[in-house]
Amino acid sequence: MGTIGESVVSDSRAGELRQLSHAVVKKDAKGLLEGRAVYTNDLAPRDSYIVKLLRSPYAHARIRSIDASRARRIDGIVAIYTYEDVPQVRFTLAGQSFREMSPYDTMILDRTVRYVGDEVAIVVGTDELAINAAMRLIKVDYEVLPAVLDFKEALDNPTIVHDEDDIRAYAPMGEDFKRNLVCHEVSEHGDLERAFEESDVVIDRVYETQATEQSMMEPFSSYAYTDAQDRVCVVASTQVPFHIRRQVSIALQIPKSRVRIIKPRVGGGFGAKQSGCNEIYSAFCAYKLGHPCKCIYTREETMASGNTRHKVRMRVRLGSMNDGTITAIDLYALSDAGAYGYHAPTTIGLVGHKSLPIYNHVRASRFSYDVVYTNTTPGGAFRGYGATQGQFAVESAVNEMADKLGIDPCEMRLANIVHEGETMPQYYNEKLESCRLDDCLRRAMEMINWKNKPLARDLGDRVRSLGVALTMQGSGISNVDIGSVDLRLEDDGFYVLNMGATDVGTGGDTILAQFAAEVLGCSTNRIVVNGVDTDTSPFDCGSYASSGTYVTGMAVVKAATELREKILEQAGRVMGVEPSALDLDGGRIFVADDDDEVLTVGEIASGKMREMTLDDLSGRLIGFGLQPGFLSAHASNSQPVSPPPFMAGIAEVDVDKATGKVTVVDYVSAVDCGTVANANLARVQAEGGIAQGIGMALTEDVQRTADGGLRTNNFMQYKIPSRLDVPEIRIDFCPSYEPTGPFGAKSIGEVVINTPLGAIASAVAHATGNYVRSLPITPEKALFGEE
Repeated sequence: MGTIGESVVSDSRAGELRQLSHAVVKKDAKGLLEGRAVYTNDLAPRDSYIVKLLRSPYAHARIRSIDASRARRIDGIVAIYTYEDVPQVRFTLAGQSFREMSPYDTMILDRTVRYVGDEVAIVVGTDELAINAAMRLIKVDYEVLPAVLDFKEALDNPTIVHDEDDIRAYAPMGEDFKRNLVCHEVSEHGDLERAFEESDVVIDRVYETQATEQSMMEPFSSYAYTDAQDRVCVVASTQVPFHIRRQVSIALQIPKSRVRIIKPRVGGGFGAKQSGCNEIYSAFCAYKLGHPCKCIYTREETMASGNTRHKVRMRVRLGSMNDGTITAIDLYALSDAGAYGYHAPTTIGLVGHKSLPIYNHVRASRFSYDVVYTNTTPGGAFRGYGATQGQFAVESAVNEMADKLGIDPCEMRLANIVHEGETMPQYYNEKLESCRLDDCLRRAMEMINWKNKPLARDLGDRVRSLGVALTMQGSGISNVDIGSVDLRLEDDGFYVLNMGATDVGTGGDTILAQFAAEVLGCSTNRIVVNGVDTDTSPFDCGSYASSGTYVTGMAVVKAATELREKILEQAGRVMGVEPSALDLDGGRIFVADDDDEVLTVGEIASGKMREMTLDDLSGRLIGFGLQPGFLSAHASNSQPVSPPPFMAGIAEVDVDKATGKVTVVDYVSAVDCGTVANANLARVQAEGGIAQGIGMALTEDVQRTADGGLRTNNFMQYKIPSRLDVPEIRIDFCPSYEPTGPFGAKSIGEVVINTPLGAIASAVAHATGNYVRSLPITPEKALFGEE
């Protein structure tokens, strides 16, 4: 068979893909439609103790004392824990590889509370009524401290959010916690000031993106118990089981060997569940009490005490020649980490490193940033992970420059964008091996009939207009992410794929089964995929950074290739021919051009060969040092690069002249995600991401009261788009071939959310003349502009 690159992948590129690029139905589709999916709360034992958290009513305070004596006397209360009862050790809830690029600034319970909703006490009981009554009886004496709520005022503020001495950043981030500075960096390429001096036109703009909620349907959920070996077993709705194991181990101060994490079906995450949340509380209570304990957040808790997209303020200076040649880009970003630094130092990097490389031909560029603490809900991961914010700013600036120069914004992009074969200084000096961004843009222009429509046209009571934006993302984290799989052949000739990758509803299990089936020459129906259990699954970083298809997918290809070789080797010895003379197709093993000499994979697996007695078979197998069955393969994969997928999006909107209401009437997009692994799943990924982007552009906004409380704490106040709020989103693909990816595939999970922000903002500007530079684009901003 040869190596991966020389055999399986190259052969499939030249020939026809049978399991990939087709509309293969998700493995769990039927069960989902029939309502048979089982989630964390469905699995929790009926007699589980209920864990609830008393939360801070203040944005910043220090606890003088807590009196829970009366609360403990209520019938049904099992235990109440305060900061005095838990290990005093700091950790991070960022679901990242060790050592995490996030500060260790969190405790199970801390004497200092840093936002409205921060945890004060853990209350464990047999029913919620008793717990609610007990929480009302807990007397907490707070020393209320000044709070920093505006991230633009946080740096060097007299109020220090984290003034403790034991906060740590184990990886250098340019941090200075006494200044409320989480991290700082500057990345510069070329002589920036000279490039601006030589430009014909320079614009200087400030853009701001709001904090937004991931809004997954299943709230944060976990339950825990101790097993017969006194190990803590946590069942959790999480994207990162192996990282949660490490968090529980550190927080409880027990070895990882005593922690087991099981991931059942996950009801959505979109990045929120890449951070740890209530797993530590259910684990701590089960560990202390030796009884199953569950912690299921309400919707209000999920929104107020989970994590959000980071709010970012960005200044963009953009230089251009009169003919539209972009010469220089200077991007500075200030990001709001919230009260804790989960993901803050890593999210901010994508603001520039996933936006500036699109315009790779500039003479000079600079990306610099600061991330600051505030006394608000912590920021975390959200689909797009910083690229969403950065591309809104950069794409909006390019649109404004095109309008200022009187140049078609699509044509200006076609003259400036990155191409295959280029090295990208602002993308970690990676060489771009696959890119059809120009084709994506041309295809989107065709789909919307761009050349035959004006940028704006008066329809009487409304103006209809067009706007465009480009985006790129990544495929895993280079030199960091690891995907591992075990694949074994079972009797009857089916396969079991055991992996640590986390399907959170995206269809990852199905796509990885497709990769295995493509190599093994069988249907995906013959691939059984197991869920994640840290005791039995091979290590995988989890579901984030668009890594599943690209990183874990290549691990699957490697393992399947090894297993295929073992099957052919064993068949060759049984059949008396060289393995190189055999082929494996559809469960049949045969000599090329000789259909008379055939074995099935099932016969190899079970050791029952046709026309052979058991004695003959055993003698032949033992003679070759083989045993029936027991064929398996293990593979891990980590990549030195993170090839970006690309996307072009064009929005057509109506702006009501009287009210300013913005309605998206059409949205088209073309995506380069390498080889399209599954046409159905890729399409719904794109449609869902665009819908989320439309929500962020127009309606979604985390709003707070003057004292730091969350105003938008439910779906009545926090408006995510419904089906009635989005048009029939139209998607097409411009497949490239990524030589480092499985069968040429790259990622698609995150890139799809990024284009609506800049495209809709530009369309509104074309309709009204008002450039809305702070999201969301409300009717007031559209109609009257911003102050």
